Amino acid sequence: CFLSLQKREISNFDYLMYLNTLAGRSYNDYMQYPVFPWVLADYHSETLNLTNPHTFRDLSKPMGAQTVERKHKFMQRFNEVEKNLAAQCHYCTHYSSAIIVASYLVRMEPFTQTFCSLQGGSFDVADRMFHSVKSTWESASRDNMSDVRELIPEFFYLPEFLTNANHFELGCMQDGTVLGDVQLPPWADGDPHKFILLHRQALESDYVSAHLHHWIDLIFGYKQHGSAAVEAVNTYHPYLYGDKMDLNNIKDPLIKSTILGFISNFGQIPKQV
Repeated sequence: CFLSLQKREISNFDYLMYLNTLAGRSYNDYMQYPVFPWVLADYHSETLNLTNPHTFRDLSKPMGAQTVERKHKFMQRFNEVEKNLAAQCHYCTHYSSAIIVASYLVRMEPFTQTFCSLQGGSFDVADRMFHSVKSTWESASRDNMSDVRELIPEFFYLPEFLTNANHFELGCMQDGTVLGDVQLPPWADGDPHKFILLHRQALESDYVSAHLHHWIDLIFGYKQHGSAAVEAVNTYHPYLYGDKMDLNNIKDPLIKSTILGFISNFGQIPKQV
């Protein structure tokens, strides 16, 4: 399959779906939903230049290390965590979880009801809802130390999830903005179909094709855990490494329940492939 990718016989999208399947990710499990990368860093330009390397996200680094300042903060957390917490890691949250998936797809059923169920029966505070691609990128790559989310496959083929066609009352933000359709980058001209078209072109671009293997190493490969993960600033709470923990050998029901609850709330690292 990798040779087919190198020869451009399959698309980057198809290859990522293949890896997700091998790693145990499935559309049938919100806690192990397929994970896709942010590929762009430009959500402000009027036109999208896919020949400019600065248009793209650094695929060799996890979301927590996209800026030097943020990377150093997470490294500092890793080095100091032994003094305060039981588990040494860079991130206590994850890049893919049930709530992240449901928040992206909240404008479509059955994800609307799933999201409300995970939120205790109602929508979240409007300012925390997924409402803007640009704002979500800035939060996950720069601004929010508890947000290192990646994307889901729908960002590359499903324009419908970006519109509030069902006219759900999602609330009003503090600045007075009423939540409706997702706010798109200027280069999409307010058109979800154009956003998906250009976003898919970005995924299949020469730049991403040449650098995608770095991201695969972080999510599915050898930089997933161990010394390589520490060096890459890519370690997560031990409870999130589900395939590394033998729950059958944990006799204390309280500990087992805590681990399962942690995974349910914060997500799970894919199986290494």
